Amino acid sequence: MATLQAPEPEAFGAKPHERPVPRISIHAFVEFPDTGAALQRAGSDRRLSKAHLNVQLGGIAAALDHYHGVVTPNLLIVETRLNGNAALAELDRLAHVCDPATKVIVVGRVNDVELYRELMRRGASEYLVAPLNPLHLIEVISGLYLEEGAAPIGRVVSFIGARGGAGSSSLSHNIGWCIAEELHINTTIVDFDLPFGTTGLDFNDEPGQGVADALSAPERLDDVLLDRLLMKRGEHLSLFTAPAALERDYDAGPDAYESVLDAVRGSTPCVIVDIPHAWAPWVKATLINSDEIVIVATPDLASLRNAKSMFELLKHNRPNDAPPRLVLNQVGQPKRPEIPPKDFAETLGIDPACVFAFDPQLFGQAANNGQMLIELATNSPSAEAVRRLAQVVTGRAPQPAQKSNSSLLSFLGKGKKRA
Repeated sequence: MATLQAPEPEAFGAKPHERPVPRISIHAFVEFPDTGAALQRAGSDRRLSKAHLNVQLGGIAAALDHYHGVVTPNLLIVETRLNGNAALAELDRLAHVCDPATKVIVVGRVNDVELYRELMRRGASEYLVAPLNPLHLIEVISGLYLEEGAAPIGRVVSFIGARGGAGSSSLSHNIGWCIAEELHINTTIVDFDLPFGTTGLDFNDEPGQGVADALSAPERLDDVLLDRLLMKRGEHLSLFTAPAALERDYDAGPDAYESVLDAVRGSTPCVIVDIPHAWAPWVKATLINSDEIVIVATPDLASLRNAKSMFELLKHNRPNDAPPRLVLNQVGQPKRPEIPPKDFAETLGIDPACVFAFDPQLFGQAANNGQMLIELATNSPSAEAVRRLAQVVTGRAPQPAQKSNSSLLSFLGKGKKRA
């Protein structure tokens, strides 16, 4: 008798609405204020940062007046208050002024399957029913410009400390190792602390020039060069180490950091980014463009102040994203006055995703040995906290060893192993 098989876990990577929209022009002509507001909210999203969005009132009639003798944009979004044959007649008139290469999304107020089918037959790219959801709209736009057969992209999870010494680097390395080794998701840890990065030390490897070389010439970072620069650590983990050297200046701009992460997420389902406690344009841009953010804080006033500033800035610049994850580290240090975790969380308006107790013996020994916490003390409270946080940021529970490749099938492509 055949035995029942457990369902295969869903492939890990960026969700459909997390794929950035390319550099295109988008014009929208709406009939109702709520549609315009939804479009403006979508336009302020990080995933539409490269696109140019212009929203006007007036619907299809305004679009007809505007585009007589004017080239239409890459994407045209028009709203109609009509339905049935009246809506089709209005759109037929619009077709006469639309360039063949322009994609058209029609927004209506009725959920009419027949109207949808007829619009698709006449060349419309999509029909959406108002009220619009900004994230769904972004997903639709991204899908229109996604090449057929394009490989999935990975999720970028950035770790940053609310203050120096909070332990974000150590935790990011341990979380990345746990995701790779226990959740069996191919993971790359990217160390952006170029002068003082500790990825090589924490994994008992020599620091390399990997990240610095990539940032110096991001346009050259193809799959072949990326494979050469990465350090492999077992079947599922790769390291993009920092040189940890002071002899050279590191002056790459935000675009270089973005290009490097785009290349890495194109080949790895999970990208863990270790961001130093510093503030620069590239740090701000990297955080805003991350799919997930983890802020590591210690229970003191400086951490609380800095974490609050980060949360407020990121909330303003990521209106459609969930807030960052808060991790409290080094809690319970003897003879140190602390802000209770409950008070810390209430001030920020968010519960901690994880709390790590002060454990200098375990953390210090792991750092000196070049080992991970789980390797050194697999059943310790700190090791269990690492596992919980890894599950939180991935939405996964550990998979049995024999299923370690089951979530990776959709990341195979481009002639190389992705998952």
